[in-house]
Order: sequence, then C-alpha cells, then structure tokens
Amino acid sequence: MADVAIVGAGPNGLAAGVVMARAGLSVEIFEAERAIGGGSRTMELLEPEHVHDICSAVHPMALASPFFREFGLRERIPFVVPELSYANPLDNGRAGLAYRDLGRTAVGLDKDGQAWRRLMRPLVQHIDGVVDTGLNQFLRVPRHPVAAALLGLRTLEQGTGLWNLRFSTEEAAALFTGVAAHAVAALPTLAAAGAGLTLGALAHAVGWPIPVGGSQTLVNAMADDIRAHGGAIHTARRIESVGEFDGAKAVLLDVSPGAVGGLAGDRLPQGYVSMLDRFRFGDGACKVDFILSGPVPWANEEVRGAGTVHAGGTRAEVAASEADVAAGRHPEKPYVLVSQPSLFDSSRAPHGRQVLWTYCHVPNGSTRDMTEAIVRQIERFAPGFRDVVVRSHVMTAADLEQYNANYVGGDFSGGAVTIPQLLARPSFGPHPWRMPRKGLYLCSASTPPGPGVHGMGGYHAAKLALKDVFGLPVPQLGRSS
Repeated sequence: MADVAIVGAGPNGLAAGVVMARAGLSVEIFEAERAIGGGSRTMELLEPEHVHDICSAVHPMALASPFFREFGLRERIPFVVPELSYANPLDNGRAGLAYRDLGRTAVGLDKDGQAWRRLMRPLVQHIDGVVDTGLNQFLRVPRHPVAAALLGLRTLEQGTGLWNLRFSTEEAAALFTGVAAHAVAALPTLAAAGAGLTLGALAHAVGWPIPVGGSQTLVNAMADDIRAHGGAIHTARRIESVGEFDGAKAVLLDVSPGAVGGLAGDRLPQGYVSMLDRFRFGDGACKVDFILSGPVPWANEEVRGAGTVHAGGTRAEVAASEADVAAGRHPEKPYVLVSQPSLFDSSRAPHGRQVLWTYCHVPNGSTRDMTEAIVRQIERFAPGFRDVVVRSHVMTAADLEQYNANYVGGDFSGGAVTIPQLLARPSFGPHPWRMPRKGLYLCSASTPPGPGVHGMGGYHAAKLALKDVFGLPVPQLGRSS
C-alpha cells in the first residue's frame, strides 16, 4: 500500500496529491467516477466538437490561489483573461460593467464611479492580503491585518442593511449584488458580501480567467504532475471503507462530511461523526448548457464582450430571487449566472457556433427543470436569444448530486455559506482538516476555505499531514522543482 491514500480526484484531492507526491511519498488516488475532475470536468454534452464545462467555468482563483501560484498553473496551461470581467445587464439596454481596469469601470458607472473606486481600490491594492484572508482558516491571527480590516469593514457594510447607503444608481448596486450572489445565500449577508468583495477585487486585480480548452485542463495539469512524481490515479474505483487502506500512513478524504461516517465511522468518535451528520448544506443549482448558432444578442453591446454575465436585473430583483430560493421556492425571475467561453476560446465550438454555460439557484434537492425560466431571463436582456438556441442540456439540482456525490442536493459549495459554517467547516477549531484519528484528514470544499476551484482545502490538509504523520516540510511545487 502507498504511504498516502486519497479518496476523490476533484481539485482539492488532486492538490493534496501534488503536495504529497512532491514530498517524495508514494501516493494513490481513488476516484469513483470514470473521469477525474469533480467540479472541473469538461466534456462534449450535446454534439461532437462542442465542449462544455460541467460545473466550474471561469476561475478567479486560478491566478490568485496560493496553491496554484506555487504550482505555477499559469505556466502550465494557457488562459484567456477578458478585459470585461463581468457584467450585469438591466432593462432598456443599461448595464453595470466591471472591467479589469478599475478606472474604466469607475468612468462607466458615472456618478457612482468614485463610490465604486473607494469600495474596491483598497482591496485591489492589498489583493494578496485579501486572498490570504479569504483562503485560510478564519480562526487565526491574520497575516495581513490591514487587508483583513479593509475586507472586514466593507463586509460589514455590504453584508447588512447599510449596503444601500453607498450607491445611488441601479447599475452600481446591481453590479455588486450580482457578484455577491455567487455565494448562493439570502442577500444581504456577511458571508455573501465577503465572497462578493473578494471576487470583485480579483476582477480588477487579476481578472477572471478562462482556461483554454476548458476547466478539465486545470485538473489534468495536477494529475500529470502527480504521475510525474510517482503517484497513481485510479478511476471508476469506489471506496467503501478506509479499511481498504490499512497499509497507508495517511488517508485524505475529498468527500462530503456526511460520507465520512460510511467510510471511517468505525474508527472515529461517535460524537464527531454525529457532528458531521449535522453539517448543513445550502441551496442548489439548475445547470443548463446551450449550443448557439451565434453570440448572445445582448441589448447592451458591451455585455457581448463579458466573460461572465449576471442576468438577474436590479439589486432588489436579485435579492428577491435569492430570498425565494432560501424560502424553498423556485423564482419566476431567477438570478442567472452566464459564462460565454467560446467568445474567447475558439476550441470550444466549431466556426459559426457558440457554447453557453448557465445556471440559476434552486432549493436544495430540486428536480425542477429551469430551462424555460433561464431562457426567459436571458431573452429579457438579449431579445432574440431564443432564435439562436440550437440545443440545450439540463442538469437539475438532483442530477448534480448524481453527477458528483459531494454536491449534496445540488449544493456545489460543499455546504451552506454562512458565517457559523465558515467558522466551523465542518468542525470548530484551528485545524478542521484533521480528524480525531491519527492519519485521517478531510480535504473537500466542506473544509476551509470552502467553495471554489483553488485547491486550498487539499493544500491545507496535505501540509498538516506532512507535519503530523511524516515530519516533512512542504515541498517546492513549481514546474522546475
């Protein structure tokens, strides 16, 4: 048996594998599905040569995550970084536009330009500290106290009823609300505001990159590195118990908290297993992929150049939609998150065709097909959209769980994004990746720092295991090392 066994070949499991293999340990990774990637798979869903990202599509953390930066991801795979990071269309051809250039964004927001600049500029100037604060365990003294304070004060403003005091125009208010709604939570909340501020600052500091060829290229780069350092990855291999790894010195689980009991419940205190079973999952998503005969005909011409579009309308409309979902209702006018990858990456579709990636939020476990509601909302801001739709493919929230067991009820965040669950994810303490049994670690998105393709859950767990079990330092991760 290898020194290290890892269950799950999603971004976090693979990140852990990179660290362990580069430390000189023998590593085996076991993936239940036939393909690696978890939330970062890419495949032909509808027609040959039309490439769709199944879950994640745009990667703000790919250029900013400490793990990916140490790994040298940007030197391993090509990215396209749109000049227009994200857009929020409104009725009558209006839109809020977030360019990589903060100054250009401020000019476009007219009388709210200076308010937007004052909100975002300090975070952009301290982006490394902001990322370090957001991608680590919150129960610690921040390494960058100025950045933590700047982020914290703005989170208190935009995460409470004070959020309506800064902006006077619908464009600026909607622009922030659209990015905060990525958190799949009622608005305003502190957790959503923190996520929105971090993502918004990254949009100006490094942009929101799109990997050429699809999100699969990120996980393939990690898998290639693991194999190059002697590791093995087994697909279509479902693990029933960690007892299958009795020869391994460390076992890392890239699984949901509820799955831990079945895998290792006989080796863990019952109180800990019961706590994991009480871990609360958030609402889900209904994902719809499209093949189009041409670009989306957005009424606002500039939106046609956005890598990401938040098609939800005004701040009040987005907040109402998210409130419906939180109350267990399917919104009639959902907040629709849209990615337009083939505008920037010609490998995604044949000449003359486009692929479009969309999802909206729905109650956890929903089986409702939201295709028509998504089409209506896009058509609202892009008259004629129906005319360019060639085919579509839907995955309900229930389907998403079938696709990836970690997406419980269709929750791709790995657990409800709330302040209590960010502090105790899934357990309260300075090292929540470590389970109360020597050599056992949890490293999924249900551990800090939470959702997103950043590899940090696996990175933190692997560093802890290297110290606890093997007494080894963290190895160099760069391509030349």
